[in-house]
Amino acid sequence: MKRHTNTLIITSLSLLSFVFVACNNQSENENEAVKPNVVFILVDDLGVHDLSFTGSEYYETPNVDRIAREGSVFTQGYAASRVCSPSRASIMLGEFTARHGITDWIGAKSGTEWRALGRNDKLLPAAYVHNLPQADTTLAEAMRAHGYKTFFAGKWHLGSDGSHPEDHGFDINKGGWDVGSPIGGYFSPWENPKLDNTTQGENLSMRLAKETANFIEENKDSTFFAYLSFYAVHGPIQTTEIKWEKYRDKAEQMGIQDHGYEMERVLPIRTVQDNPIYGGLVEQMDDAVGLVLDKLDSLGLEDNTIVVFTSDNGGVASGDAFSTTNLPLRGGKGYQWEGGIREPYFIKVPWLENSSKTIDYPVTGTDFFPTILDLANLPLMPGQHVDGVSLKPLLEGKTVAERPLFWHYPHYGNQGGEPASIIRDKAWKLIHYWEDDRNELYNLEEDPGEKQNVADAYPEVTERLHEQLQAFLKSVDANLPARDTTFSAELAVEKHREKVEVLMPRLEQQRKQFLQKDFTPNEDWWGSKVTKD
Repeated sequence: MKRHTNTLIITSLSLLSFVFVACNNQSENENEAVKPNVVFILVDDLGVHDLSFTGSEYYETPNVDRIAREGSVFTQGYAASRVCSPSRASIMLGEFTARHGITDWIGAKSGTEWRALGRNDKLLPAAYVHNLPQADTTLAEAMRAHGYKTFFAGKWHLGSDGSHPEDHGFDINKGGWDVGSPIGGYFSPWENPKLDNTTQGENLSMRLAKETANFIEENKDSTFFAYLSFYAVHGPIQTTEIKWEKYRDKAEQMGIQDHGYEMERVLPIRTVQDNPIYGGLVEQMDDAVGLVLDKLDSLGLEDNTIVVFTSDNGGVASGDAFSTTNLPLRGGKGYQWEGGIREPYFIKVPWLENSSKTIDYPVTGTDFFPTILDLANLPLMPGQHVDGVSLKPLLEGKTVAERPLFWHYPHYGNQGGEPASIIRDKAWKLIHYWEDDRNELYNLEEDPGEKQNVADAYPEVTERLHEQLQAFLKSVDANLPARDTTFSAELAVEKHREKVEVLMPRLEQQRKQFLQKDFTPNEDWWGSKVTKD
């Protein structure tokens, strides 16, 4: 009887083991079947306050606002750089710019070649890497290795032939190549060897969204990683007559201010959001985002698709097109202050019903790589995304360890920013300037607009952060700028006078011209009006 009982027990245990294994395998298969899709939306040069959700009373962005409302908003979200290529490389690699070496926009002059621009600066900008390193594993390559269909649309600007999206893990590339601006403009025909012209007058942002939507529909029964990287809202700023008129009238209703600029340290900087051309360009981008979101909804994919939205640097307040203002944050694209690096940073994870909706923890572009892997239940790659952390715990209402953030820009830009490196540690932000080795220290909790440099008031904090910053730069063998012996202090004074007395009045005149009722940029509004023969 005892032997029989043991046999029954063994048989029962075997059956239970079989059932457990079968159920476990079924569970694994189900998890594999519902592996989440990812749509990553990156806007070029969009300021943190260029959305109605983040406080703009002028621009209208209902579709992007929807991502923020339905997802989690990181109130202290940063780009990894104040200009495009370095920031984009950090998203792809999960590394700070000083580590991967792409520290300026690819194509910018450095070393003695900088003199050819006639700038008369104190330093010669440092050398930098000109292609996304092949030895690294990109986010796209990591996703594809785990069965994801990968797609890229729009601005790449991470290298020339041999270093395009299709060379770094993307199965399909629509529009990504060497150049970082929309050559030929925002209305077809444009000049882009990776994106055919099909319809005269077609809007570039909408075309990129349509390509993304088509890819989503074609791969609705598989698992996909779609990376929509707009050329908008980079200059040259262009829009349709209808959208210009809408924002011109809105500026008038809000009250057109007498002056729209003030002098920053190097260049004039815009202080009001009332550019109707830029307003239309922002709305065109938002319309395109809406098309992609609507496609997810119509296919029933919204509940299983992570949606990320961010920008690569601050809004253009100086230089380039002088498009917008980032106030109350100081500066803008190219600047070392918060307006140059603080960004919209939204992550929508539909199945995290109890996710934290507002998260104050400081985050940066390096964090997207491990976060997306973690949310997709894929193994992390700490040897690659060494400077990023997974934000999944924060999205689930948990915590992650505090850590310092680093920025390294040993260059001059077109917008007035100075060669500098930055460390942020908790509330403290230290900026080290390479022209004269001075430091600025700000307490961002008390002074988010960076109006008061408190380096002298807190010498111990200044010294500690300075040493920590220098140690990091040394550990990654960061390239540094060199002194330019041809610099002329007298010429610098004259050039600054011209910016105050000539450039600023010209900008004010242009601003008012854009707001005149009879403003016409050209006969066909940058090609948006299709004329019939």
